[in-house]
Amino acid sequence: MSTPALEAAEAVGLPHRVIRHGPVRTLAEAARARGVATADVVKTLVVRRGEDDFLFVLVPGDRAISWPKLRRLLGVSRLSMPDAAVARQATGYERGTITPFGSARPWPVIADERVRGRTITLGAGEHGLALAADAGAILRALHASVADISDPEPAT
Repeated sequence: MSTPALEAAEAVGLPHRVIRHGPVRTLAEAARARGVATADVVKTLVVRRGEDDFLFVLVPGDRAISWPKLRRLLGVSRLSMPDAAVARQATGYERGTITPFGSARPWPVIADERVRGRTITLGAGEHGLALAADAGAILRALHASVADISDPEPAT
């Protein structure tokens, strides 16, 4: 079984490993199912800069987007997260499966600097499916910008 995400990763020559696991409800469950630390489950978030202007933000699972840092980096005063329907229209993927690989449109990618130097996992376009690869190789394949754009995930 393949997905547009896996096909795109293969098309750019990204060395990766496919991980198939059952349904998960939380990021911690995803980490356990993938056999990795929470920080190595990288969240792909869709952020809207303006009308039909989106970008992907990659953040380690134990961190959250720092909106002030991201706005400062992009030189904008306002950013938002689209609802699930708009995110699907912009990417071709439903929430929980979103990845920059194989997206309906090639939006820019900004990754938090803390993903570097490790093997990370990203969603691969379907629930219960992920790809694992060297973060540096992923960032190069996606032509990602890298910056300090996150804060520790708030304690629950």
